[in-house]
Formats: sequence, structure tokens, C-alpha cells
Amino acid sequence: MAVSRINEAGLNVNQYGNRNLLINGSQIVSQRGTSKTLVTNTLNFCTDRWHLYFANFDEYAGTLTQESDSPDGFSNSVKITTTTAESAIASNEYAHLTQLVEAQNLQQLAYGTSAAKQVTLSFHVKSSITGTFACGIYKQDNTAQVHNLTYTIDAANTWEKKTLTFAANTLSGGAIDNNNGIGFYVNWHIAAGSTYKGGGSTSGWSAYSSSKWADGLGTDAVMTTTNATFFLTGCQLEVGDTATDFEHRSFDDEEQRCLRYYYRMSSNGDAVAAGIWYTASQVLAYHKYPKRMRAAPTASTSGTGFISTYTNGSSILQGGGTGFDNIKLDSTRLNFTTASNGTAGDGTMCQLPNGTFFEMDAEL
Repeated sequence: MAVSRINEAGLNVNQYGNRNLLINGSQIVSQRGTSKTLVTNTLNFCTDRWHLYFANFDEYAGTLTQESDSPDGFSNSVKITTTTAESAIASNEYAHLTQLVEAQNLQQLAYGTSAAKQVTLSFHVKSSITGTFACGIYKQDNTAQVHNLTYTIDAANTWEKKTLTFAANTLSGGAIDNNNGIGFYVNWHIAAGSTYKGGGSTSGWSAYSSSKWADGLGTDAVMTTTNATFFLTGCQLEVGDTATDFEHRSFDDEEQRCLRYYYRMSSNGDAVAAGIWYTASQVLAYHKYPKRMRAAPTASTSGTGFISTYTNGSSILQGGGTGFDNIKLDSTRLNFTTASNGTAGDGTMCQLPNGTFFEMDAEL
């Protein structure tokens, strides 16, 4: 017989889905590919919704990869691998693995009021480095505020489950705006220089200062040790003081959530849209995204000439420009210039040649 658990809000947590405030916490969706060579001062994405950011590093080289190495009950993880170590972490250097949570998805937390709620973060971690690490929630709306907690990796190269409960944010200025912007950062701190730790914020929420960013982090060795590794999966953030079993969503469900923030169409010759020859050298078509996006996205492609159009049975590779305009939440117009061998008013098909892609990015 199943045993029910009641959280601080009095809900039977075993009866309710949609508990996890994080998306792709099991690292199963990876539209951008399975490996990213890390670049400093850049949002380095591999698995969807998760990025590694590291600032001001001058020696470090590494990768962020989707892996099949995972604890029982999971199929994937995300992995940091250090290939060239930073010899030492300077005062202005820091690194964190992060998911940004959309503000309008956090209104139930009632931050900044006496009704504010705790949240509990649980995750599975494996690292070649043992010691004290820090996780933090950083909120930038209204008054910037931060709350860090620490956890210990006890055994090298061993999957361990960690659970952290963050205090309710009742501070003045704690409100999260009800919009499609950044609600808060959920950070797994990997390294931090002296500028970013030592502020004493681990006991609860406090006004943000740089010294509180990674407060409590006790080791930087993942970034300062050649061949060091850090794996993460099974990440769940939920309302209340109880860590429930991980909410496994279907791949389709998780992918649909990811598509709100990022969409890549890659091809082995797939059709993109039906279009029309507007003039003898201009093709117009509308491409509808599979999911309404968080905001009007930024479009980019694998290069010019990435769309084929057709006239009289022959393929014409488009040339010049990125080919996108009138970019909306739901769709974009394709506007391509070709050689002057179409017929105005004729229909045409727009196709992605093999090995090409375009992407629409509405990440927070």
C-alpha cells in the first residue's frame, strides 16, 4: 500500500503532477547536440534549459556534454569535463551551472509577503572532486536578493542524492514580477574567486552583494584539476519543505516545455514551408514553430544558402541574408533572394538541405 506524504501546504504530494519548477531536470532533451566546447563569458548550452557560465577565465578549457552515465531510474545526465585546468581561481573568476526560471511560473511562492513559501531542491550529483559545494537561488526583480546552501560530495565518482530546503523569502522587495522575464536563477556553483564568496548569506535570504554570490563554496577543484568531472541529473525544485520522488515526464512533454525557449530545425532534406514566388527572384513563406515561444526569438542559421527553393522541378539554393523577417511568437516569415529564374505567383517548397539547420532562441 502506497504511503502518502503531506507537505507544509497540507497537500498530498504523491497525488499531484507538475511539481517540478525546473524543466528538463533529467537532462533528456538536447536540441543543440550532445557536446559543447566551453567558452568563457558565454552562456554554454548543451542539454536544453541548462547552461554553464564561467567568467574571466584565461586558461581553462573543457566540455559540457549529455551523457548516458546516470543513477538508477534515469537515462541521462549533463557532465562538465576539465581538459585544461585553470591554475588558480582569481578574485574576479566564477563558474556556475544554471537554469533560469520564468517569473510568471513562480507566483505561487508569494515572495516578499508573509505568505511566502519554502522551496526544496533535490538532485543527483557525481564528481571526481569531493568537498563542500554550494547551490544558490538568486532573484533580481525589485530588490536583488540571494540565498545559498551548501552540500558535500562525500565519495569521488559516486552518484549521491542531495536535498536542500530554501527558506521562504519574506523580505521587503522580495516580490517576483508577474511576467515572462527571469524569475530567479538556480545555480550550482562550481568555482568562485574571493570577490564572490564570504558574505555570510548561507543562513537565509539577504540583500545581494557580490560577496554573497557563491557564499559557502568550499572547493574550486573541478575547474583547477585536469580531467576533473562533474555530473548532474534528477534536478527537482518544488514548493514546500519535502523532497518528493522525481517527477518523470515523457520525452514529448519535456521537449514541449523546452520548445518555449529554444527551437532548432535540423534537416536531412525536410520541408520547412510552402511558399510563393513573390517576384522572379524573391520567395516568401511562413514557417510556424511547433510551440508558441516565450518571446519573439532571435533567428540564426548554419550559414547563408541554407534553404532550397524549387521552380520547374529544379532546386535553387537561396543566397544572401539570413532569410528571416517578421519574427513573431508563433511563426516567422522566410524572405529569400534567389537567382532570377522563378515565376511571380507560382508556388514553391522551401527545404533544408542535408546537414543544415536554423534555430530560434527565446532563452531567458
